[in-house]
Formats: sequence, structure tokens, C-alpha cells
Amino acid sequence: MDGIGMTSRRTRERLIARLRGKGADDETVLAVMAEVPRHLFVDEALASRAYEDTALPTGHHQTISQPYVVALMTQLLLDGRRRLGRVLEVGTGSGYQTAILAHCCDKVFSVERIGALLRPAQERLAELRLRNVQFANRDGYDGWPAHAPYDGILVTAAPPAVPPGLTAQLADGGRLVLPVGPDGGQRLCVHTRAGSRISKEWHEGVTFVPLRKGVD
Repeated sequence: MDGIGMTSRRTRERLIARLRGKGADDETVLAVMAEVPRHLFVDEALASRAYEDTALPTGHHQTISQPYVVALMTQLLLDGRRRLGRVLEVGTGSGYQTAILAHCCDKVFSVERIGALLRPAQERLAELRLRNVQFANRDGYDGWPAHAPYDGILVTAAPPAVPPGLTAQLADGGRLVLPVGPDGGQRLCVHTRAGSRISKEWHEGVTFVPLRKGVD
């Protein structure tokens, strides 16, 4: 799991130092990212680049997110808490962000519209003995109402506007973290529920694949 050379623990620690330098300051999240072997979530040909602070292709026109963005979104979701209860992830992808969440939450419900991505992600998390994740091949715009409400929802693709079906699935005090906007104009957005009210705050610009409707 530790890897050698460009996938070694020392290489991982250099990445964590870079993330701190860029402003990622939740030590709970950084400790998890130091432990999760990102090189297992990319093609073998790209393993030597797994601990660069950059997004990488994973097939099916999808990417594994830039580590800094993973750290930022996760710490925005946690909002200073060491652990969350039930969390919904929209966009399983490679399963890397799922693995990070699995270390920070009691239960993760992860949905992915591209069915071919689910089995490899499940196998990677099984290899890491992360058993608190439930997967489904679903349209991310719909979330997963059967398991709502959620203490947190994290979306790993960008819709043009926040899907109202997702904010409806937030528990009181829950936070929805997602990129919003068109290509070239996306920003991270956090919605927080307080009773019947939803507050919104904007964060920095990001680049994600678009959140698409339907199931493949």
C-alpha cells in the first residue's frame, strides 16, 4: 500500500506539505489523505504522477480530482468537525474521494451514473478494507432519497445550478458542497441547512467535469 519511488510515503508527505502551503489546514483531512494510497485509484501508467497536485484522467471522460480540491471540499464538508454521520457522495468516479469520506464519516452512500465505474471503485475500497460505503448506479441529480436526510452531501461534478433535490435531502445542520457553473466559470459553493432555511456561501474557482443527467 505504501508504494515505492514516486508512490512512496515520503512522496505522499511532500504532497501533504504542498497542500498545507496552499491553505488546506484541516489536520484530520490531511492525515487521512496521507494514508489513502492515491496511486491505487489511477491507471498503472499514471502511478508515478499520483502524488502530483493535479487532476488525472481515469477513463470514461472522467478525472480523479486534484488533491488540493479534494482536501478543500472535504474540510468544507466537515466544517471543523472530526467526523460526520451519514454522507451522500454524488459521483463515485475512481472511488478516491469516496475513500477519503469513508475515513471521515460513519456511513457513505455513493452514487455514480456510469455503471462501468462502480465495480473498480468497489474493488479498490474492498482492498483498503473500507466497508462503510454503499454504492448505487443512479442519476446524481436525484441523490438517494431512500437514505436521506444526510449530514453532508458532496458532489464531484459541476451542475449549471444547484439541484433542488439535493438540498432537500440535507439534515438540519447539514452541508452541501459542490462546484457550480459552466466550463471556465465554476466555483465551489456550500449550502447549509438551518431548519427550513438554506444559507449559501461561495468559495474559489475550480474545474470539474459537468454533472450529467441519466444513467449509463
